[in-house]
Amino acid sequence: MAAKIWLPDYAKPTPAVLEYLPYRKRDTTAARDDLLYHIFAEAGYAGVRVDIAGTGDSEGRFDDEYSEQELSDGEAVLAWIAAQDWCDGNVGMIGISWGGFNGLQLAYRRAPELKAVVSLGSTVDRYEDDIHFMGGCLLTDNANWGAQLCAYMTRPADSQLREDWRGDWIARLENVPFSVCGWLRHPTRDEFWKHGSVCEDWSRIEAPVMAINGWADCYVNAPPALASNLQVPCKAINGPWEHRYPHLSKLHPADFPSEAIRWFDRWLKREQNGAETLPAYRAFIQEHFNPTKKYGPRVGRWVAEQEWPSPYLSNRILYLGTDGLKDNASSGTVSISSPAHVGQASGYFCPAIRVDNELPEDQATDDALSTCFDSAPLAEVVELLGRPKVRFAFSVDKPVAQIVARLCDVSPGGVSQRITYRPLNLTHFASHETPQALVPGHLYEAEIELNECGHRLRVGHVLRLALSTSYWPLVWPAPEQAVVTLYLERSALHLPIRKVVEEIPPQNPTPIPLEYPKLHIRQLRQGSSTSRRHVDENGQIVLDTFDDFGQEANPYHRMTISRDVRMHYSIHPNDPASARFESQWHFSFKRDEWQVAIKTEHSMWCDSKCFYVHRKVRATESAKEIEVFAREWSETIPRGLL
Repeated sequence: MAAKIWLPDYAKPTPAVLEYLPYRKRDTTAARDDLLYHIFAEAGYAGVRVDIAGTGDSEGRFDDEYSEQELSDGEAVLAWIAAQDWCDGNVGMIGISWGGFNGLQLAYRRAPELKAVVSLGSTVDRYEDDIHFMGGCLLTDNANWGAQLCAYMTRPADSQLREDWRGDWIARLENVPFSVCGWLRHPTRDEFWKHGSVCEDWSRIEAPVMAINGWADCYVNAPPALASNLQVPCKAINGPWEHRYPHLSKLHPADFPSEAIRWFDRWLKREQNGAETLPAYRAFIQEHFNPTKKYGPRVGRWVAEQEWPSPYLSNRILYLGTDGLKDNASSGTVSISSPAHVGQASGYFCPAIRVDNELPEDQATDDALSTCFDSAPLAEVVELLGRPKVRFAFSVDKPVAQIVARLCDVSPGGVSQRITYRPLNLTHFASHETPQALVPGHLYEAEIELNECGHRLRVGHVLRLALSTSYWPLVWPAPEQAVVTLYLERSALHLPIRKVVEEIPPQNPTPIPLEYPKLHIRQLRQGSSTSRRHVDENGQIVLDTFDDFGQEANPYHRMTISRDVRMHYSIHPNDPASARFESQWHFSFKRDEWQVAIKTEHSMWCDSKCFYVHRKVRATESAKEIEVFAREWSETIPRGLL
């Protein structure tokens, strides 16, 4: 296992903080790591960044995310760190996304050296709240992330550190997992997804946890779920951030390192600093702003709840009626059948993966293609904190169908800002483990628990519940266009209303980060991002994106790195089975005469019965681009009830 270690300028052993990733400490995360672990070293912590087996400069073969190999290796890494003469035996873990996941997972496995965790952008349920499925629906990012992961896993170890880099590189190329297909073969919440899902037994986590995320990210449910369920000290924060460490956010930079150091000081150094008495849940309550796909500041304020669940929350019920959201139940039915391209304003599933142009926009265009239930203009402020629910009775005309609920804040001028959303594969109405084909015309009942939100609606604004039978390109559509009939007398929206007579100090992360030391990577080409939406000659609605992450030279090891990605989404409004995704990743690495490049191509499409997945990998060496590897793979996977 390859590691980079930052040590405090102390003669005595200190606690250590581990971040354990497949994202290459020598290039992909180099600047981020150097900044964070210099701060930790100054605070008296050894920082350890380890490449997972088969990635970066580590030996071995990568097999899958959060595999038994990864986690057992992680236990060995923790034990090794604790045994070093520069470590006092107390180890914490930190990480966002992958590192946030495996920090929780290693705590779940009760690694004895692991004494505290700071987990960001993570999940407690790998099936319900990750990048593959949501509400039993297939997320398009299952293919997108699988394509990205394949591209990441084809990169070689650094020739400066590994004499065997070339043979190892060829072996990586030959053995790169076809992850998209592996994940598709597990369309229900089976043992594959339960592995690594810490919600399976909350009591197994004994290390104190600080869980952090941002409203612009896709992992908003984990922090409050951990605060609600863990039996050890746990604090939750949901801020105004995207899928980045808060001090690196493009929305609202915040002093995250100080938050993490206070947590580790309490549990690794045993300082009595009051970290355990912090509010259980701190949240940035957003308000209406002009939503665009580009990054920009958010409007809102910080609040705190000393307990979570909070005694200051109440459940307000609004009933769905033919004339909107009402205080009393209605009768009758409403039919919902949307064109397949609803969702064009949805934004990117996991913002921060692209360079820019990835946030949700004004929802008005999607609202116009959906079935909407509006409240009257609000006569008083309404503040939401928690997970709204839609409970409804329904019938369908197809054996497989889906419904997507969006909650929106509509300004007096008609600008619709998405507060939260969630899809449901209606064949999962009773269970994600044992879904069943729907009988057309049969009456069913279901519930959608929308994603966590913190939002304040102003006087005069309208609360809108928008329902649709598709949400492309976030959600892969059902095989056929369906009609879902709602029975209004048994359909209602449940809102988590927050009313506090006297607020407690929110103790929010400092809004302006301190001046941190930075690794001065030389930018040879700045990054850029474009998105183009158009209709092709066949009537397909097309979204083409290009992200150039730039070219940079690292001053420590003089390597020049560049990468870019193109993505293509297309669908015909009248044919959900026309959905198609394509991506092409390109990486290049150069130092002196050493030069390699990799291009990967992925595509996924479907009909009403099957998914079809194809990929191509080509690798070259030297400035002459001599081909050293080229291969194509194709697989067909039955859709089942997706």
